[in-house]
Amino acid sequence: MRRRLALLPLLISGLLVFGCTPRETPVEEGNRTKTLLIGNSAEPGTLDPHLASILTDQIIINTLFEGLTVLDEETTQPLPAAAESWETSDDGLTWTFHLREGLAWSNGDPLVADDFIQAWRRALNPTFAADNAWYLFAIKNAEAYNAGKRTDATQLGISAPNDRTIILTLEQPTPYLPALVSLPAWFPLNPRAMEEFGAMTQRATPWTRAGNLVSNGAYQLSEWKTDDRIALRKNPHHCDATLAQLEQLVFRPISKPDDEERNYRAGQLHVTFNLPVTKLAPWRERDATQLRVDPLLQSNFLRFNVTRAPFDDIRVRRALALAIDRELLARTVLQGSRLAAHSITPPNTGGYQSTAHIAADFEQSRQLLTEAGYAKGQGLPTIELMVRNDEIMPRLAEAIQAMWKTELGIIVTISQVEQKTWIQNQQNLDYDLCMSAWTADYPDPVTFLEIFQGESAYNWTGWNQPAYDALLARAAHITNRDQRFAILAEAEALLLSESPVAPLFFGAQTYLIHPAVKGWAPSPLGFRRFQLVSLEP
Repeated sequence: MRRRLALLPLLISGLLVFGCTPRETPVEEGNRTKTLLIGNSAEPGTLDPHLASILTDQIIINTLFEGLTVLDEETTQPLPAAAESWETSDDGLTWTFHLREGLAWSNGDPLVADDFIQAWRRALNPTFAADNAWYLFAIKNAEAYNAGKRTDATQLGISAPNDRTIILTLEQPTPYLPALVSLPAWFPLNPRAMEEFGAMTQRATPWTRAGNLVSNGAYQLSEWKTDDRIALRKNPHHCDATLAQLEQLVFRPISKPDDEERNYRAGQLHVTFNLPVTKLAPWRERDATQLRVDPLLQSNFLRFNVTRAPFDDIRVRRALALAIDRELLARTVLQGSRLAAHSITPPNTGGYQSTAHIAADFEQSRQLLTEAGYAKGQGLPTIELMVRNDEIMPRLAEAIQAMWKTELGIIVTISQVEQKTWIQNQQNLDYDLCMSAWTADYPDPVTFLEIFQGESAYNWTGWNQPAYDALLARAAHITNRDQRFAILAEAEALLLSESPVAPLFFGAQTYLIHPAVKGWAPSPLGFRRFQLVSLEP
């Protein structure tokens, strides 16, 4: 009894010390365990490289998988990844890629050239109907095979003469191919691991869940709790495994930037996906070292559904496109964090500078509306503007709504929807007018311009202009950069003149980053090699 009583003060003292010790925040714990906590804005719709079309999905997919090449964050130039080298023929139609020795999947299986070939056949198989098949249309016969016009997959311009060599034969010269093959649509898949789920031929199977997914990137999927967290741990079989300093990545799908910013201040995140524009000034005053505003190759614009009246009339579309003061939006709503856009392609997209231009002209806008039979907005039905329920789009929509009411007498209602509905409604042309965006997949103007081709899977406007398609087809056969860019500029001018879309502003990444995070370079394409990032508290 005496011994127990003697121990009691020590126990009480220990409890008091423990009770007074500040509890470790998730960020502090992450610094200790080398776990990076990242805001990622939205719950992934899919982790299938052939089906993902949203940047937030692709950021995770790009970490799980790795293609023949990878793009340098700052320069956007292609670097060796699964392929250690490549060369092309003089006519630019044949490319040969040489794989690194000893490549392996996250389950330890050898990764061979045929894994790429089978993945590409899956993506192009018309019965699989991959959303991202069009990224592979540079391959000879790929588009015809995907459309069912050719039925023999062996006619595709892809071959693997041995386990470490891949030969691509193209439809036309594609000078940006080394950048193109860095995209998720070009990633390899492990057909042996996917056979259990029938995933090589079927969509929506559970092969992408934790415990099932076999990948070849620097990190592998270890946990996926819906609307909570997606955890990735270091892949010991990756060629950079010894270089990667982070043991784990945790992506948090926090949809509201205000909530994300609060999580950051509470020590729940190392990096936010976004920062509300209303928080820019306070953070500049509070601690500008934790605030980042990085350039992003992104175009933000209005889509018109040209299959619905009144937007089947080019004069109405053009009138609304001209009645937007983009500088005012950039200066006030966006707090100077983004550039006003007068073209669809951002400045210096792979060296391309757009000569096409649209600016505010309220007088011409009113004249066009009068010619269309809607003078001062009379007779024009109420227009519904659909926006994603984020922190920027609704604010912009309200400012544009006021401009059009004041200058044109047009009544606009605003519909705020979640991201999944926002995407689905655009895909199904179930909207009148929509605020939208496109982030470049690779550093070339075609990445913006080709989505408005008549047959593009992402041309969610209903606009189909053969002259536009012909210009892009013409440019595709030209190897001289200046001549090619001149034709693309002509196509962009046609796009702006017919106005199935109206540019608003160019993108930027505004976010918060903890001082412990090192090696986090600006990334105009939004993708990142996390094996180059470290935590140094």
